[in-house]
Amino acid sequence: MLQEITIHISRAKWKTPNGREANCTMARLDQLHPVVSGNKYFKLKYNLQKAVALGKGIITMGGAYSNHLAATAFACNETGIDSIGLIRGEVTAPLNHTLSFCARHNMKLIPVSRQEYNKNSGYIQTILAEHKDFLFVPEGGGNTDGENGCSEIPSLINNFNSFTHILCAVGTGTTVRGLAQSLQPHQTLIAIPVLKIKEEEQAAFVQQHVTVQNQQQLTVLFEYAGKGYASQEPHLFDFMNSFFSQTGIPLDFVYTAKLMIAVTDLLEKHYFSQQDRLLVIHTGGLQGNESLPTGALLY
Repeated sequence: MLQEITIHISRAKWKTPNGREANCTMARLDQLHPVVSGNKYFKLKYNLQKAVALGKGIITMGGAYSNHLAATAFACNETGIDSIGLIRGEVTAPLNHTLSFCARHNMKLIPVSRQEYNKNSGYIQTILAEHKDFLFVPEGGGNTDGENGCSEIPSLINNFNSFTHILCAVGTGTTVRGLAQSLQPHQTLIAIPVLKIKEEEQAAFVQQHVTVQNQQQLTVLFEYAGKGYASQEPHLFDFMNSFFSQTGIPLDFVYTAKLMIAVTDLLEKHYFSQQDRLLVIHTGGLQGNESLPTGALLY
């Protein structure tokens, strides 16, 4: 199922709110596969290979609209192994778009209360102990195998070393940590967290999620998280529709919309010099837009 792939490159041109012409180069991971797209392809690659080699299925975690769950269900079903999804919160009928997709692809869904939804909770550990014939993959594919898969992204991007700044949204930090393995001395990695992190917790977040070998090559900008993870904010939809109208590139409201709002703001503030070359990583996640109200987006 995880065949050889090519990362396509798009040149995005749009106008900032102040009417300034903006442009950047975008690595279109969203175009890799109809379902297992974006960074999910890379996060699952070695986890899937390990599960097959061990003769096991995969058990993993996610919210009710998780891109990771949908990609895992599809990939496991295509590969011929079983999958189990531990779902944050209640699983109610009728199932939403994401969970019905998972069920159609033979993923067993187990609801977990928000209080118990932690990989170290007693309830989760009991479930894992009852399913020893399944390989546990953390939420979002956030483990060493996921990170190693993401480390291969730069090698599939033409002229990756010609860029001075690599920009990527951050959730678990798996993709950023993978990208960081291929950074050259002249490159800076700019990480845009999509979770709202309190100021006093930001240093710990960086240490836990987005550390790189040379911290001087890392910039983490927390001010673009909005109201928090997966918040449905009208200004996000307005930006996504405007960006799509001008570039033809769809964004998702959880990750890449916030990333491109950050890129737009940085360009408007002349954050970069004229000699800098920007590469923005489009991490996919478009499936999550199915959770939005009808008519919120033009695509």
